[in-house]
Amino acid sequence: MQNEVVLLHGWGMNKQVWQLIEAELAVELNRPVRALNLPGFGGESLPETQYDLDSVIDSIDKLIQPNSIVIGWSLGGLVATKLAAKRPEKVSSLVLVSSNVQFCDSGIWPGIKPDVLAQFKVQLAKDSRKTIERFLAIQAMGSEHAKADIKQIKALLLQAPEPSDIALNAGLDILQNADLRHEFSNITCPITGIFGRLDALVPIQVVDELSKLNGDFSYKILPKASHAPFISHRQEFITYLKSVL
Repeated sequence: MQNEVVLLHGWGMNKQVWQLIEAELAVELNRPVRALNLPGFGGESLPETQYDLDSVIDSIDKLIQPNSIVIGWSLGGLVATKLAAKRPEKVSSLVLVSSNVQFCDSGIWPGIKPDVLAQFKVQLAKDSRKTIERFLAIQAMGSEHAKADIKQIKALLLQAPEPSDIALNAGLDILQNADLRHEFSNITCPITGIFGRLDALVPIQVVDELSKLNGDFSYKILPKASHAPFISHRQEFITYLKSVL
């Protein structure tokens, strides 16, 4: 049996965002493809312990078969990276989509400015739905068809229950605080990245830094894509995945 491909979504999202490419990927890659909800998103239950990266790994671990190809978008990429480091037997190949090993700009590592994430935290307490909509707008910023992309993602998200406030808050904490540079440098399976040059959340300088950390890292930059290349540039995304997997 072919290794299964597991798709992990980003912050504020759910597994429905992969609908546009899930079936096509299964055909093109000739292997089973399955999208998962992270805990507290899309109606999935919360971890039984405190919500952090480790409890997320424990929650999804039982849903993932050994030797899976794990594709993580944005926050899902952090989860996938931690999974590959903590449960190497589960991940035969790691694919990061518009993701980072440390999302918060530290001055020596490129990322989102700390005040932007702090602002999201404040807004989230006031109005979670509005905050997610604003996050969607930032994700599509720079894309040739930003409005269409946002509309499409919104429509897909609405097919599942809204995320839990606990998961949204904890997810932002993870984006603010996680630093997986050490884990990333020690991952031994092949690692591939797909990035959008116009991404406002993951600066394109990240690819050089990731290459320095791990010699097994290869990547593709889509020149006209933003934070959701699998939606805005679906065909290029699938073609590249097919070439590396």
